[in-house]
Amino acid sequence: MADNRRSRVITQGVARTPNRAMLRAVGFTDDDFDKPIIGVGNAHSTITPCNIGIGAMAGKADKALREAGAMPVMFGTITVSDGISMGTEGMKYSLVSREVIADSIETVGGGQRLDGVLATGGCDKNMPGAMIALARLDVPSIFVYGGTIKPGHYQGEDLTVVSAFEAVGKYNAGNLSDEDLQGVERNACPGAGSCGGMFTANTMSSAFEAMGMSLMGSSTVSAEDDEAGEVAEAAAKALMDAVHHDRRPSQMLTRKAFENAFAVVMAVGGSTNAVLHLLAIANTAEVPFDLDDVEAIRRKVPVLCDLKPSGRFVTSQFHEVGGTPQVMRILLEHGLLHGDCMTVTGQTVEQLISHLPAEPPANQEIIMPFDKPLYPQGHLAVLRGNLAEEGAVAKVTGIKQRKISGPARVFDSEEECLEAILADRVQAGDVIIVRYEGPKGGPGMREMLAPTSAIIGKGLGDSVGLITDGRFSGGTYGMVVGHVAPEAYDGGTIALVCEGDRVTIDADSNLLQLEVDEHELERRRAAWQIPQPRYRRGVLGKYARLASSASRGAVTDADLFD
Repeated sequence: MADNRRSRVITQGVARTPNRAMLRAVGFTDDDFDKPIIGVGNAHSTITPCNIGIGAMAGKADKALREAGAMPVMFGTITVSDGISMGTEGMKYSLVSREVIADSIETVGGGQRLDGVLATGGCDKNMPGAMIALARLDVPSIFVYGGTIKPGHYQGEDLTVVSAFEAVGKYNAGNLSDEDLQGVERNACPGAGSCGGMFTANTMSSAFEAMGMSLMGSSTVSAEDDEAGEVAEAAAKALMDAVHHDRRPSQMLTRKAFENAFAVVMAVGGSTNAVLHLLAIANTAEVPFDLDDVEAIRRKVPVLCDLKPSGRFVTSQFHEVGGTPQVMRILLEHGLLHGDCMTVTGQTVEQLISHLPAEPPANQEIIMPFDKPLYPQGHLAVLRGNLAEEGAVAKVTGIKQRKISGPARVFDSEEECLEAILADRVQAGDVIIVRYEGPKGGPGMREMLAPTSAIIGKGLGDSVGLITDGRFSGGTYGMVVGHVAPEAYDGGTIALVCEGDRVTIDADSNLLQLEVDEHELERRRAAWQIPQPRYRRGVLGKYARLASSASRGAVTDADLFD
């Protein structure tokens, strides 16, 4: 073992006797003081199905660490269920929880001088929050995903949580009965695990696998299968090997690793939130990476997987046909993946996937061959224009109309927008603007799953655009553009849009444009006043004061002393 163990500060010398005394009270014996002290970040929670199975996984990891010669110490961290808070004021805490999770894991790891960390997570912000913390600590670390939920079933259809949101729109449009609405709601989420499509949780787990910070093949396991526990045990053993060889996140979180992550996100048709979170992690790892890099990768990497929300299949089915490693192998074969990147196991990416076939399995329609992709280019497009000078992110797969130019329907909150959609005040050809929902303005950059699902449910998904300085759920699809920066609260042009202004979204030209002449915009800008903050205290008030632009990941620790 490398001789720079951090926990030695509490295990050596007479002066450390009080430290040892306290550790004896939690189960340490004489022999344990000479073992690596490994923190097990337990994200178990009964708040959400995403995390309800994690306690058992953390327990298996704890046991495996002991058997491998470590002294594990378990600690908890928080979660916010996006699906439960969606469409409410509570959703403002979701992105903020990423920062709280990162801060809490860093605080324990740094405060207790841990030799290594095994972090677990299920719901969307657990994963980027944990990875930000692991990058800050830079001790041997591994991430263990809690697993995906299995699909629900109703009237012969596979369901996810998004099915429930879309059912509300269908019901409101008169296209769904009371009985069927209740049938969808009662069957959409059948048990433990994170939302079942290639939504944010499964997207981030796939990205971490591509970056070498999780075990290969672990990102798409089902939470209720025995395989999830086996992954936790294997991860514990891999972490012990990393501790013995002093293998740290900084060796994995390289520029090439981020390129691999984004390539996989594009190929699997992942969530827009991956852009925000991976930029945030890159910021922490001090790896130069920006929206232009994301767009460059999008142009090279095709969408290979037919997965919900815009596709047909769920993540548990994707796992059965090879999952993320199979996609990585295809990308490697065609020069779109860096095979020489190191992983937490000490092996390179290429070493871990070279035994897999270079083509997807026959007789399945989930992973497409490279020469017959679902879409020839990636689905997460970076748009710019006078409405988004720093950039915005659009999910452009599965839409029939890649350009829309229409009158703006302007709303200063998500609630106002949803009310108008459900009241049939939004018509085909409209471009909805939802502003003051950005990192600072919200604060917290809420996801707009309720409005976008209502649009889909109303049958307007191909004819109505939606632009926001907030975010979208990984379950969102349609002509939607989020992460608009600068945000309205910072005086971005989105704050100057008036009802009826013509707005253009052009996915092919990467354009997001307000069709108003510059003189008029200057007049409006001179008259604009920054609104009063919605929260002045507490965690939301702190986040509003510290949050960076979405174009930089909406982090709270960017250039604090510049």
